[in-house]
Amino acid sequence: MGFYDKYLLPKLVHFTCGQNPNMRQREKVVPLARGRVLEVGIGSGLNIPFYDASKVEHLWGLDPSAEMWSIAHKNASEHHIDTEFIQSGAEAIPLDNDSADTVIMTYTMCSIPDIRPAMEEIRRVLKPAGKLIFCEHGKAPDESVQRWQNRLNPVWKKLAGGCNLNRPIPELLAQTGFRCTDMQTMYLPGWRPATFNYWGTASTF
Repeated sequence: MGFYDKYLLPKLVHFTCGQNPNMRQREKVVPLARGRVLEVGIGSGLNIPFYDASKVEHLWGLDPSAEMWSIAHKNASEHHIDTEFIQSGAEAIPLDNDSADTVIMTYTMCSIPDIRPAMEEIRRVLKPAGKLIFCEHGKAPDESVQRWQNRLNPVWKKLAGGCNLNRPIPELLAQTGFRCTDMQTMYLPGWRPATFNYWGTASTF
């Protein structure tokens, strides 16, 4: 891991993902979590202030970056959330089948290298009656924006820690066995290639 990825990128991601429009999106979905919760891509812990501590029994924070967790740990302590950090990618989650009542993903699907195996792993650890709660940016509905997303994605991906601008979130959910009946979408304020958001809750078929 180079100097940029280890020292600069975690701070850049924390700053970018912590902008007000993104935080307002987190505030919409994170309080819905309950029971034993797996947050995939906990990063620097930006979601932690929005968990309802009276409803969350335990939080597993999955992330491959120990550098990001060093930022998240302070948030977890301050908000009295029982949190266990798991340093791992989502393609092989070290939890038993049917472990989690809720899985939280916010601005995570864009940067998982092997997204389909990861979503299948999430299905495995999620209880049959559990919920996947998500808020993601991805492929925009407007062709002009899509063209920019596709053109810029190779460079953006290198600079932004593997983040993809153009992942088709609804299709990814459907192809990996998730059903979502309440998905909402909108452009957030900002640079349009990176600000088309999808959010909602999904269950398994």
